[in-house]
Amino acid sequence: MTTETLNTPASESPSNGTGTGEPNPPENSATVSPSSPDTKPPADDEHGEKRKPTETLDTPASESTSNGTGTGESNPPENSATVGHQSPDTKPPVDDEHGEKRKRTETEEETVSVHPLWKTSLCSYFRRTGAACSHGETCRYAHGEAELRIRPDNTWDPTSEKAKKMKVDTEGGIEASGVMMKDPVSDEECSESALDKCFVNLPMKWSADNLKKFLIDQGVEYKSAKTRKGMVVGFVSFETVEQVKAATEKLQGKPIGNKNLKIVDATPRSFERKVKPSSEPDNKAEDGGLVNDDSTPGSLVAKGRSARDAVTPLAHMSYADQLEHKKKNIMQILKKLARNGRKACPDGVALPDWIVKSREIAGLACKLEGIIESPLVNGYRNKCEFSVGYSQQGKPTVGFLLGNFREGVTAVEEPSDCPNVSRISCKYAEIFQNFLQNSTFPIWNRMTNTGFWRQLTVREGRRHGESNIAEVLLMVQISSAGFDNEAVNVELEKMAEAFVAGASTESPSLPLTVLAVQDHQGVSNVAPADAPLRTLPLVKSEAAPEARIQDYINNLRFCISPTAFFQVNTLAAEKLYALAGDWACLGPNTLLFDVCCGTGTIGLTLANRVGMVVGIEMNASAVADANRNAEINGINNCRFVCSKAEDVMGSLLKEYLIKEPDGDIGNKEATSAPEEKSPDAEDSKTHRFDNVVAIVDPPRVGLHPTVIKALRTHSGLKRLVYISCNPESLMANAIELCAPSADKTEKGNNNNRGWRNMSSASLARQRAKSMPASDPFQPVKAMAVDLFPHTAHCELVMLLER
Repeated sequence: MTTETLNTPASESPSNGTGTGEPNPPENSATVSPSSPDTKPPADDEHGEKRKPTETLDTPASESTSNGTGTGESNPPENSATVGHQSPDTKPPVDDEHGEKRKRTETEEETVSVHPLWKTSLCSYFRRTGAACSHGETCRYAHGEAELRIRPDNTWDPTSEKAKKMKVDTEGGIEASGVMMKDPVSDEECSESALDKCFVNLPMKWSADNLKKFLIDQGVEYKSAKTRKGMVVGFVSFETVEQVKAATEKLQGKPIGNKNLKIVDATPRSFERKVKPSSEPDNKAEDGGLVNDDSTPGSLVAKGRSARDAVTPLAHMSYADQLEHKKKNIMQILKKLARNGRKACPDGVALPDWIVKSREIAGLACKLEGIIESPLVNGYRNKCEFSVGYSQQGKPTVGFLLGNFREGVTAVEEPSDCPNVSRISCKYAEIFQNFLQNSTFPIWNRMTNTGFWRQLTVREGRRHGESNIAEVLLMVQISSAGFDNEAVNVELEKMAEAFVAGASTESPSLPLTVLAVQDHQGVSNVAPADAPLRTLPLVKSEAAPEARIQDYINNLRFCISPTAFFQVNTLAAEKLYALAGDWACLGPNTLLFDVCCGTGTIGLTLANRVGMVVGIEMNASAVADANRNAEINGINNCRFVCSKAEDVMGSLLKEYLIKEPDGDIGNKEATSAPEEKSPDAEDSKTHRFDNVVAIVDPPRVGLHPTVIKALRTHSGLKRLVYISCNPESLMANAIELCAPSADKTEKGNNNNRGWRNMSSASLARQRAKSMPASDPFQPVKAMAVDLFPHTAHCELVMLLER
């Protein structure tokens, strides 16, 4: 006789405690409990036949319970046996020829093998509560350390005590609250490590001031103390060994809250360890001048790291593998865009089509068409910025830093082994480095922000139809503050003579067109656009030439000033601009906005395919180059505005998309921005453009929120081509451009003070909530263009439409 039971509604079914959301089966339901490897088959009844499974009456569709899988499927129909949380190798009995369940023989029971992952992980419910879940012994996960089995790769569940103990034993460390402190560094490796201690089990909310007050209250003398935000550790430095001993005796094991304080040796990070030179340095440069101790072999360097590793981390891979690696990274960015776009959708608003369709293309926000490879793989950079500093051996060096300065890395290595740098750039770096060996002026010290020589920039240009470099512009960055002007001029003349002599002695001789000097007093080598710049004569009897060189893109000639933006890979840039023009669907009745236009390369290369180009750029010298480039190439349908895009984008869109009476746009933004217009610029204002397209090529930080708002809220702009050298910033900007508008616009939360700790995607989602009501864009397709072989970077082009 079978037992009939009614399924309980989903709202009344209790949780099974596994964290999966599956309801517990009622006592006499037909749900078959999971089988462990030792579970025996059902016993025979008195007639020698298999007992049938209990039947379950079907409930109406409206009362059917969820199966707990999150898919929204209803429970199985009657006479079906639901198997959950079952061992992967447990097989159900097979029906015989009469349709009855046949017995499993003893031989079959012995051959049932245990799945290799059976009981190798702790049950999630057990980890949370410390108790066994409702599946009991049949659960494939362990309910305690005793049940836990070692994994096939001879490792334990990383959340188990066995794994934690093994990690401590193998690394010789002390673990507390998830913080691993390794063994102290030997005195031979770092003699100062004995004076640096790590305090473990501090209150997580303690700041450095709290730690200092605690030490003073306990009568502990120390040199410095600091904490890590959101962590239970603090770092204290002492001046003498006696202070360390006294602090350890007083504080070791002292209760703080519900934990005991632990004091262990702090291991210096790799770049904080002092590198021992092969021979004892005399702390003097070859010319007898003093070498700053912070930049000599005792300085902070990245041990065992080369310039090739720092600048071209993918150089060890074949180019085909590099492209595949970058393609996978771009796909992750597009998936991240789809996820964040879903989160940015306001409550009560339907998901846009591009988010819904992302499920059909592996979760991507739009289809990735592929990646375009660079025509030139080695020596492709037409601009190189070489830092001036000291090598790990204390030698004045012109090259690349071995790591980030914010991590304390100050060592510089020559660029000769970097495959993305041309032979000419390496030669000029070598010439400048040889000159510095005998210079009486000091090299810039990044620790004290003092010195004279800072950076060398090499820019290269090619003639039309030629692949060889024909023109070279050198720009040396100095900091002349505190130095005698006459002595500086004499030293710069010597430098010019050294460059000219070095270029002429090479075989074949190196081209040298312009030598400029930039005077910058800031901390970083990134100088503002208005930093003083002067040009030095290459021959004493001649006047200094104009500070510009020329290069060609798509048969157009471009003048490039020392600080103007120009794509570093000229041949790949031609493919990039051609792709942007094809996706923009240009025509003679098209108005093209070139946002962040630089020297006007994008707008000018596409000018013959549109009715009008309006370029926006904040660098005055770049705008001057853009107008000069338009004049050189006989292009008359371009207008370039010198201003920040966020200051004039709104007014320019109104000027061309909204017809104002009497030609007065009524906005001071556009009229106050300095600009130069082509002869046909005024006539083009009154022209009615049927197709308005914007191509944006912003810096790595992306577009300013004001620019995004202007692009989003002007309905006349139907198509946007976004070119990004930083796909992360493109993703953040695309969230604001593509997220649907809320029915009620939020004005922002004044109580939300955590915005500084938000990711770029989180900030974009917050800003999208306050976006005025407007039609959102939709990502249509994307394409990667590899402008930077041997590095992890590439350009990403995305087409947005509405």
